Amino acid sequence: MKELLLNIDDKSKKFIMAVGDASILAYKGFIGIFKPPFNFNLIIKEADNIGVKSLIVVCIIALFAGMVLALQTIYGLRYYGAELYVGSVVSLSMVREMAPVLASIMVGGRMGSGIAAEIGSMQVTEQIDAIRALGANPIKKLVSPKIFAAIFVVPLLTVAADIVGVFGGMIIAMLELNVGYQYYLNTVWWTIGISDFCSGIGKTAFFGFIIALIGCYFGLNTTGGTTGVGRSTTITVVTIALLIIISDFFLTKLFFLVF
Repeated sequence: MKELLLNIDDKSKKFIMAVGDASILAYKGFIGIFKPPFNFNLIIKEADNIGVKSLIVVCIIALFAGMVLALQTIYGLRYYGAELYVGSVVSLSMVREMAPVLASIMVGGRMGSGIAAEIGSMQVTEQIDAIRALGANPIKKLVSPKIFAAIFVVPLLTVAADIVGVFGGMIIAMLELNVGYQYYLNTVWWTIGISDFCSGIGKTAFFGFIIALIGCYFGLNTTGGTTGVGRSTTITVVTIALLIIISDFFLTKLFFLVF
């Protein structure tokens, strides 16, 4: 029993220290965005890695998510004779929750692990120490561009996911209910408001910050050679997914209060 309590106490201290270190890294990385010199080439490169190379995967997931959601909605609403409202349900679900969360988790799985592997490899091969020895700030050079790019690119990916997901729902509605695309799009237009769109997009800016921060944090704390790099990438993906789901609840509640 005593050993169990000591183990819990030790893990609690490590968790609190990890939260503190991540908070300090978040502060330094965010402040580094606004401090010169500004390396726009690094920002463009990170935006390309995070956004352009993730676009196809995000759109495919959004397309089939919208199709599945429409299919389930049609069969669910058919009991009440309200299946023609499928456009309203699909569009509201996609814009508010499904597109932001699915796009962010996919980008987090793809880019979070990539960031952790990249920085982790630099850490175990002492390249980060070399950057410090040359008088450069590794946080400014490695962390800040990734945070800046993720904050702006993930919302853009979410907009694409919104459009493609609603389009996927329209395909199923036309095939299953024989409704015209104009009627479907009209129901979407009547349902979605500015507050719905802004709440969904606004959350993804926070999600992008989480993705870049967690990837950089575990990358910078990598130890143990190539085995440690693999361990860091795994825990990065799991942590990002958990934090996105948990923060989604609190951000949703916050946006409900704001709007």
